Amino acid sequence: MERFEELLGEISGLVWGVPLLILIVGTGIYLTVRLGFLQLRLLPYALKLTFSKNVDKDSEGDISHFQALSTAMAATVGTGNIVGVATAVVLGGPGAVFWMWLSAFFGMATKYGEAVLAVKYRITDSKGQMAGGPMYYLEHGLKQKWLAVLFAIFGAIAAFGIGNMTQSNSVASIVDETFGLAPWATGLILTAFAGLVILGGIKTIGKVTAFFVPFMVLFYVIAGLVIMVMNFDLIPAAIGTIFSAAFTGEAAAGGAIGAAIRYGVARGVFSNEAGLGSAPIAAAAAKTDMPGRQALVSMTQVLFDTLIVCSITGITIVMSGLYTQEGLEGAPLTSAAFGQYLGGVGPYIVAFGLIFFASSTIIGWSYYGEKCFQYLFKNPSLLIVYRVLFVAAVFLGATASLTVVWTFSDVMNGLMAVPNLIGLLGLSGVIVYETKRIVAKAKEEKNEKAELARSGN
Repeated sequence: MERFEELLGEISGLVWGVPLLILIVGTGIYLTVRLGFLQLRLLPYALKLTFSKNVDKDSEGDISHFQALSTAMAATVGTGNIVGVATAVVLGGPGAVFWMWLSAFFGMATKYGEAVLAVKYRITDSKGQMAGGPMYYLEHGLKQKWLAVLFAIFGAIAAFGIGNMTQSNSVASIVDETFGLAPWATGLILTAFAGLVILGGIKTIGKVTAFFVPFMVLFYVIAGLVIMVMNFDLIPAAIGTIFSAAFTGEAAAGGAIGAAIRYGVARGVFSNEAGLGSAPIAAAAAKTDMPGRQALVSMTQVLFDTLIVCSITGITIVMSGLYTQEGLEGAPLTSAAFGQYLGGVGPYIVAFGLIFFASSTIIGWSYYGEKCFQYLFKNPSLLIVYRVLFVAAVFLGATASLTVVWTFSDVMNGLMAVPNLIGLLGLSGVIVYETKRIVAKAKEEKNEKAELARSGN
């Protein structure tokens, strides 16, 4: 078993090596240029759409724009926002935070492109619900069903690991450490919660995440902002350290700039999942009249996840200077940094953040895995089998050692990205076309509003 674990680790290192990271970031840069830096030009309009309750409420789809965004946010805002960022700063130095920001900026274009294709090529399944994502645009758009099948296989497997058991394991560990509750008890609570939400399907998932996600994100962000307001004088130095270390490799592993880039980009991708092909599965369920409209909403996910939540963690850790202490990394490092500024309450905030983030990831990934499974096995009656197995895995994850499961799912997660990125590049012309449509529509709506204002109506 030990040799098997080592082999899986080597495979994971190959899958998540420099070539894949270059492909992910390169795709984001390519789409950014082709779309004329859309993530800057249309960001105000995208934010307006995100928080507008009545947009496209009568259009075809299962859930609202905001519920689709919340479901995707539930899956992506996970342990990576706390543990992953801390690991990146330890291994890549403070400069890793800059490269995380940069990859997120280009990742916004990638996330937008994924959502455009997801809505463009979505179908209505036998139960009258929307089904979409990379498997559908790879089959119906790119005309490469074999790539679609590969993506679905990787996604259905990865959901049980990174989207389920490893998350419940993280929650059980932090609860045991902080509150002394046995892992099996935490497992039962998580399983019951997940079962109630997941067995209800996408409409229940959408409603729960629309309530749950804003609360959990605000909880963590407000705590981080309190730290920054109370220590405002330390922020300029921390930002300066992040920028200078990004190009010098200061405090990075081996003092190499390559370490800052590698870990910053890798953890950024793990955090926001731009390019992996998971989030567009949720986007496909949204009520929308145009692919570009929901895509703009989906694009803001990267903004909230990496450029806001991850930044809170990264800046706080750099301000504290604790990343230089040997043996302090991951969640303990983030807890120590928050504790340095908030006293005894700091570690509890990080603990609750991990509980909320990991629990929400389980909910979001249940839908991703289910849709991949549905693509592979068309029989609707089999979906309940997948849901039951997924819920049962929550308890297993909370009570078991998961080194092999984590690494194997890590490999599947990385392999998901390859067919998805091929689809994005091959269908980039479709993305450009749909972007022109939504830009024209936005101008038309703006002119109509101005005309109404002039007429006094």
